[in-house]
Amino acid sequence: MPARIVVDGREKSSGIPDLLRKAGAVIDFAQLKVGDYVVSPEIAVERKTVHDLLSSIYDGRLFLQCSDLVKHYQKPLIVVQGNLAELAEIPEGAEDKDIKKLAERMPLTYDALATVVTEFRIPIIHTPSADQTVQFLVTLVNKSLREGKATGPLLRKIKKENPIKIQQLSVLSSVPGVGEKLAVRMLEKFHTPNRALNASVAELATIPGFGPARAVRVRKILDSRNNAKEILQKTLFEQD
Repeated sequence: MPARIVVDGREKSSGIPDLLRKAGAVIDFAQLKVGDYVVSPEIAVERKTVHDLLSSIYDGRLFLQCSDLVKHYQKPLIVVQGNLAELAEIPEGAEDKDIKKLAERMPLTYDALATVVTEFRIPIIHTPSADQTVQFLVTLVNKSLREGKATGPLLRKIKKENPIKIQQLSVLSSVPGVGEKLAVRMLEKFHTPNRALNASVAELATIPGFGPARAVRVRKILDSRNNAKEILQKTLFEQD
């Protein structure tokens, strides 16, 4: 039985589908709401080039995609295609104002990947090229076939999240001590950022992974009065 893979239509321009066909795989295009490649009822793969990965970290999509993957698939995977070392490179002639931001890309990326692995528990596979991505996908399907796990319908009905959720999660995850995964749980419990940010210590403490101590710290951050005059005086003193 040939390897059969459902591919998101937006992946056509990547060249991966053509390479999959050359490798003997049967391709079915669909508008996938979660993942880029579905290889079995249990497994969906989100593929990102190095620069796609960086963009999805900056705009908050990465963690929303991770949340969707673990919600709808038992064994989701993320494939990062390319060399992460590219993110450490600072182009010649870069202006001083840009150098700091460029230098932050690698630590930011590793921090995000660590969150994907430890918080969402999604394995990350690194492939150096499109050819190697194809080899991995075909191997993954063939392994599922041998284990009898690639049978049955590959697609399922998935309700796509409202795009505004990305911005809502960004607001909540920006609170010190919250982070991306707890932001997802806060939104699931309270439904709106406004209700989440006004929740009591007792309510916050009931969120899995939050706990009383974190709830107290977050509530203190949100409720403490900001003395702008004191901050300004301290800043001026430090400059002297």
